[in-house]
Amino acid sequence: MTTDRTAHPGDPGTPLSPATGPDPGSAVRRVNPAELSPPSGFSHAVTATGSRLVFLAGQTALDGEGRIAAGTFPGQFRLALANLLAALTASGGTPADLTRVTVYTTDVPAYRQAAREIGRVWQELAGRDYPAMAVVGVVRLWDEDAWIELDGIAVLP
Repeated sequence: MTTDRTAHPGDPGTPLSPATGPDPGSAVRRVNPAELSPPSGFSHAVTATGSRLVFLAGQTALDGEGRIAAGTFPGQFRLALANLLAALTASGGTPADLTRVTVYTTDVPAYRQAAREIGRVWQELAGRDYPAMAVVGVVRLWDEDAWIELDGIAVLP
């Protein structure tokens, strides 16, 4: 049996309202099968039936002048997510249109320690609709002072 659940950081596994997207006519549907471990801060699967794909390039905590502008994991996550969402908005999308986000980090343990605050940042900037997500540990990022980079895919109706 498969049920739709939306989970959020700080309250793992708590079923919320059925996850069909921002409204019943949404092109994006989040699917979290009951037989899988409860998701926390991501969705197990996302289906999309929209008409336009948006591929979002990797974003770090760069400010408008090209400098890393935060010195904490939550701060870098906030700026990287804000940059990703700015590119999405400029493409005509909203956070609810995100179907896939990959988080690259140079320090997985530090990312885990900051996970609750990072989850609050996600909810503040992107809401409670989570895309399919992965966190990948890497040796370094293109921007040498960056600890976090986000890229993503969105489907617009």
